[in-house]
Amino acid sequence: MRYGSFSMLALLTIAGGLLAGCQTDGAPSNPLAELAAATGKKDDDAKPAAKPAEPPMTRSQAAMECWKQTEKGSASANLDKRADIVNKCIDDKLKKAEAPKT
Repeated sequence: MRYGSFSMLALLTIAGGLLAGCQTDGAPSNPLAELAAATGKKDDDAKPAAKPAEPPMTRSQAAMECWKQTEKGSASANLDKRADIVNKCIDDKLKKAEAPKT
């Protein structure tokens, strides 16, 4: 193996490891610790685990959902038109999330 190929492989391996640690989806920063805490009940505990409360809707989460809907429904529209549709969708989702539940 040539020296250049080896150094490129090492660089890619390091870069891949660093990128694997990037958090981009709002997931827990340490998913293994949260998983262990969530499933860390005793064997003699017969009660079912309570359903965790749904986190509030964030603007980035609403934007992601709205862009997905727009890509499915309005993929042929130009980008400016889709952006207007997405902005309206985001505002609607955030208003709906803020409305008190009865």
